[in-house]
Amino acid sequence: MSVVYYVEDDESIRTAVVYALNASGFEVERFEEAAQFWSALAERIPDLVLLDIMLPGEDGLQILKKIRARPDLEHLPVILLTAKGAEFEKVLGLDSGADDYVAKPFGVMELISRIKALLRRAARQAAPEPGVLSSGGVTLDPEKHLVTVDGAVVELTLKEFGLLHALLKSPGRVFTRAELLDLVWGYETDVETRTVDVHIGTVRQKLGPYGTWIRTVRGLGYKFVELERQP
Repeated sequence: MSVVYYVEDDESIRTAVVYALNASGFEVERFEEAAQFWSALAERIPDLVLLDIMLPGEDGLQILKKIRARPDLEHLPVILLTAKGAEFEKVLGLDSGADDYVAKPFGVMELISRIKALLRRAARQAAPEPGVLSSGGVTLDPEKHLVTVDGAVVELTLKEFGLLHALLKSPGRVFTRAELLDLVWGYETDVETRTVDVHIGTVRQKLGPYGTWIRTVRGLGYKFVELERQP
């Protein structure tokens, strides 16, 4: 039975979601504020966290950043729940390390579907990764979550790492923006496809002379092709 920690200060929403999750076979621990959540987390790490952004005191984004700063929690699946529907809030939450984003009001069955999909994806990601990937001076180690360029470590965000990983695993293959969204941001994400373009741009910058090896395929998406190293 999967364990879900749910942080939500609205009692009516919290009650409805907890009831539906219990009926779907999940074990749920509910919390009204951050302090309760951190106390429970010290005792047990759940399989997934549902996290409302608008909380009294420490808000959901602050909690999320602390989760991602801990090595033992950096891959813990997190879904953000909030009444804010602006794209900026979605991008901010996802770039802070959330795996999915659900805006209120939401259908409980849709939320459960997303939870199940995220848990399946997390289980696949926990499976043994293929060996170290390399092309020219670019090396990516999935197990160590490490990227180097000409031997120097390059710091990538989770989403940047995911994009580079996908492209390096299938050199020469063209990935559409929608495919990259599914692979890196997750099932049924509401993030716009132009977010992929922004992240590809930052990956190119961080790869330095190898940034041009990520090629834009007009009207389609991106592919990784080993080219002559630029001085």
